[in-house]
Amino acid sequence: MANDASSRTDTETAGAQTLRRGLAVLRLLTRVGPGGLRMGEIVRSLGMPKATVVRLTRTLVDEGFVLHDRGSAAYRLGPEAFAAGLAAEPSYALQRLAAPTLRALAVESGDTVFFMVLHGIETICLSRDEGDFPIRNQLVKPGDRYPLGVGAGACATLAALSDDDVQGILARNAPMRAAHYPRCTDAAIRELVGETRAQGYCVNPGLVLESAWAVGVPVYDANGRPVGSISIAAIEQRLGPARAAQIGNRLMQASQAVTALLGAPPAG
Repeated sequence: MANDASSRTDTETAGAQTLRRGLAVLRLLTRVGPGGLRMGEIVRSLGMPKATVVRLTRTLVDEGFVLHDRGSAAYRLGPEAFAAGLAAEPSYALQRLAAPTLRALAVESGDTVFFMVLHGIETICLSRDEGDFPIRNQLVKPGDRYPLGVGAGACATLAALSDDDVQGILARNAPMRAAHYPRCTDAAIRELVGETRAQGYCVNPGLVLESAWAVGVPVYDANGRPVGSISIAAIEQRLGPARAAQIGNRLMQASQAVTALLGAPPAG
């Protein structure tokens, strides 16, 4: 019996690993956009054995989640991926509703505005709007994921959760933060969480990118649950204390406006 249980566990583990690898292919193709990637580029990007990537990608092609353009030899998202996106789209209606507000903030501030959505213990960037003074070395783009607490918007979202949630989330994403965001320590994030709760907005002093500071606020749904964040990033010289406070207050107004839209009845 013990051998049977061990065999089932091994099978389940192998199946989960295959699923994760297949999802990694889909996630990669989602991020690169409509042009897609050739097989060699997929292999290099994922760092998996070529035979594994070929097998997974061909299976995704067979199932309609990926298309193979024989002319360019590129692989890109297929109709099943589009159908899955349509099914999930209502969850992201928030970004569509917020779009005019986000664009107005970028024009008004001249800086770069990000909209992030809460996803488990991460935040996912859904949009980036640039003003007249965007951060040229800013690498954040739609589709990028960050652990909760990393970045002004993600930290503002974390601060909107309970103390127990904050403790559990920081424990779970500590290895990722240590590996990729060493300045985003537990102590640094807890300090920002306290400041955010006191003033209503988070000021991140270059903990993610040293030259980039940011101000962020949480966005709530109509029931008062945090669902994402709006943040504005700029070079340090453009975010002194007075301007950071001005932007923070403006972002809180924008967050309230977006929440009001969520609670509004559908048009028509």
